[in-house]
Amino acid sequence: MRTSTPNSSSRRGRWSRPATLAFAALALTGLGTAAPANATTPSTKVTWADTPCATPKKAGELACNSLRVTGGRTAFQQQHGITPKAADAATPSGYGPSDLQDAYGLTSAAASNGSGETIAIVDAYDDPNAEADLATYRSHYGLPACTTAGGCFKKVGQTGSTTSLPTADSGWAQEISLDVDMASAVCPQCSILLVEAKSATMANLGTAVNEAVSLGAKYVSNSYGGSESSSDTSYDSSYFNHPGVAITVSAGDAGYGAEYPAASKYVTSVGGTQLAASSGTRGWTESVWNTSSTEGTGSGCSSYDAKPSWQTDTGCGKRMISDVSAVADPATGVSVYDSYGVTAGWYTFGGTSASAPIIAAVYALAGTPSSGSYPAEFPYAAPSALNDVTTGSNGTCPTSYFCTATSGYDGPTGLGTPSGLDAFTG
Repeated sequence: MRTSTPNSSSRRGRWSRPATLAFAALALTGLGTAAPANATTPSTKVTWADTPCATPKKAGELACNSLRVTGGRTAFQQQHGITPKAADAATPSGYGPSDLQDAYGLTSAAASNGSGETIAIVDAYDDPNAEADLATYRSHYGLPACTTAGGCFKKVGQTGSTTSLPTADSGWAQEISLDVDMASAVCPQCSILLVEAKSATMANLGTAVNEAVSLGAKYVSNSYGGSESSSDTSYDSSYFNHPGVAITVSAGDAGYGAEYPAASKYVTSVGGTQLAASSGTRGWTESVWNTSSTEGTGSGCSSYDAKPSWQTDTGCGKRMISDVSAVADPATGVSVYDSYGVTAGWYTFGGTSASAPIIAAVYALAGTPSSGSYPAEFPYAAPSALNDVTTGSNGTCPTSYFCTATSGYDGPTGLGTPSGLDAFTG
């Protein structure tokens, strides 16, 4: 049984290096590019730390893949001339729904699609304030209300009970707030089903995935992971083999290296990017998210999981991570409202815990997957319908595309980031 993410021992309790080191590293290796004219680049003074759930509470538990900004001015703040420090919690300091929808070509779809679709969020432990915090987020951004009373929001334990819930945990509550807010940001018309596992073991989280599917969710987001093990193929069949359901999993935050369940051949593994406004035609620019040798988006060639038929890269004989990607760099992070165990307010988060629910919500906007399909295959049928990310690296690897962005497929960003819905239908 895995107990932590790759390189997790070096991440525990560690404050991030200022973002400037990532740019310096890329420049030294020839992987960086000059920012486009009038681009909003991440601040060199943004700092962040792992959320508490990024360190497993007990042996045998998996880690969440999120980080919270603790200081400096984010890319969003610079773009809009906002001066308060990002950590003061009084006002949003990260990207909101309109930013994400615009960056990924989803503005029209978000306004018209998603009604009747349910996105399930699977996390560990309980967030007692999940519904109230979500209401604050949605109200602030002018999104329609999503409440239990209105039938839009539902919170259950891993057995489906609405009353028998896990023990509350402030670290996982931050993760839950991030996940439900990102699902709301991208698909505001969607309903949200929060399924809380009683602990962060694969058995309990996997049971929660199965419960989400049994309750009718066609889109299931998972923002956790750990090192691979020989048990993974059995976990695949027990928890993640759900044809006709789009299951997204974050690729990890420890830089280059494969982790599970992102390595499952039945899921869409989601890498992370640095997202900044640009004067170019798209209006945005992206590169691989990387802070240091032990922090950045995950990627890699699985040691255990078989390669799905739709992956055709030749350097990895087994399952390759990732499939697609979205914003994850804390310096270009997303706004989240949270009140449990912290000062109630607005926080900016990053990590591939942000990108996984974003992609789950894109699938939801695209509509119910066809019966018997594996939605992880959909982007491979329409790679030109994605923003190809071609700059950046997340570490050192034996085969270049495992850790370095390139034209077409690469490990850190997969086939790219959403550019509308065409790559997510099938």
